[in-house]
Amino acid sequence: MTMERQMMMPGMTMNPPMTGTTGMNMMVIPRCTMKMEKCDDGMKMRCICEDTMSASMLQNLCTMLSGSMVSCCMMMNGMMMMTCNMTMGMCKFEMTKEGMMMTCTSGDKNCCEMIQACCDAMMTMMDAGCVCCLCMNNTPVCCSA
Repeated sequence: MTMERQMMMPGMTMNPPMTGTTGMNMMVIPRCTMKMEKCDDGMKMRCICEDTMSASMLQNLCTMLSGSMVSCCMMMNGMMMMTCNMTMGMCKFEMTKEGMMMTCTSGDKNCCEMIQACCDAMMTMMDAGCVCCLCMNNTPVCCSA
């Protein structure tokens, strides 16, 4: 049976009630130290984890979600302050001993300038106290500590 939204009565839901659960979808993501820097044709971001379990989880998430859209969300006190969608460049992930390194580059001069402007803005916001959350396909992969 399909129903249009206008036909639904107040309080009527299409999903069966969930018993014994809160209905929240929660996931633990690794915390790491993020270091960003501009390079000639874009930017580099290093995610350095303190322990091997966090590094392994980060690497597994990056491997599973490779090839998807990359974005960085800057947050303060749980509120999103800015999001940089890195669709203007090619993002590559390289696994390191302590985590991973993302390189986002573009051969186009204007796109390269946009990537570097995002890098500058994110570094400034992190210096001011924001937390950076790296997402792949809108799935959080890691957050700065």
